[in-house]
Amino acid sequence: MARQHGKKYQEAAKLLDRSKAYPPEEAIDLIKKMAYARFDETVELHLRMGLDPRNATQQVRGVTLLPHGLGKKQRLLVFAQGEGAKIAEDAGADFVGGDELVAKIEGGWLDFEMAMATPDMMGKVGKLGKILGRKGLMPNPKSGTVVTADNLSRVIEEARKGRLEFKLDKTAIIHLPLGKTSFENDKLMDNLTAVVAAVVKAKPSGAKGQYVRSASLATTFGPGIGLDLKPTLALTSG
Repeated sequence: MARQHGKKYQEAAKLLDRSKAYPPEEAIDLIKKMAYARFDETVELHLRMGLDPRNATQQVRGVTLLPHGLGKKQRLLVFAQGEGAKIAEDAGADFVGGDELVAKIEGGWLDFEMAMATPDMMGKVGKLGKILGRKGLMPNPKSGTVVTADNLSRVIEEARKGRLEFKLDKTAIIHLPLGKTSFENDKLMDNLTAVVAAVVKAKPSGAKGQYVRSASLATTFGPGIGLDLKPTLALTSG
C-alpha cells in the first residue's frame, strides 16, 4: 500500500517540481522552504551509488569534518583507562571508563551518539559488537574511532567540531546529515561540499562504471529533492 502523507507534507510538495533535477544552491533554498515540522529539522543528503555492497572491493567508508557542524552536541563516550582516560576527560568526553561502561551498556544503557576506544580497550569492547554494531556505535579503526592516547585529544576536538562518519549501506546508498534547516544557506552549502568531496575521495579501487548514480536532499519529514549530479559533483573541484 502506498504511503499516505499528511496535509502539511502535501502542501510542501507543491513547491517541488519532481521532473526537475535541482542545482545544489537552488535545492538548499527550496528544502528550507518545504520544512514544516515544529522543530529544527535535519537536512539530509542521500547518495545512490553504482556499487555492489556485497563486493569487498566496492565498500565505501570514511570520515570528514563538517565546517559548520551538525547543529547539535553529540554525547561522546570513550573507552579508556589510565593516562588515556585522563586525556579523554580533559578533552571533554561526556563518558569515560572501562569495565564499568562495558557492563552498563550490556545492561541496556545507550545514552550517547558516538563512541571511541583506545587500542588496549578493544579486547573488552569487542564483546559489545552486537549491541553497538546495530546502532552504528562500535569503535572501528577504519572509521578512526579506535584512537591511540597520543591522538585522543585531537580526535575528540574534531568530534566536537563536526566529525562525521559515513559508509555504504546494504542498499548501496550513503546517508549523510548536513546540518539543520535553521542553518544559513551558505553554511549548508559548505557542509554539502565537504561531504561530497569526502565521498568522492573515498572511491574504492573496485568501483566500476558510474560511481554516484543519483543524489537527493531531504529534511526529517519533508519531500526529497533530486539534485543535478553535474554541479553537485563539481563542488569537489572548488
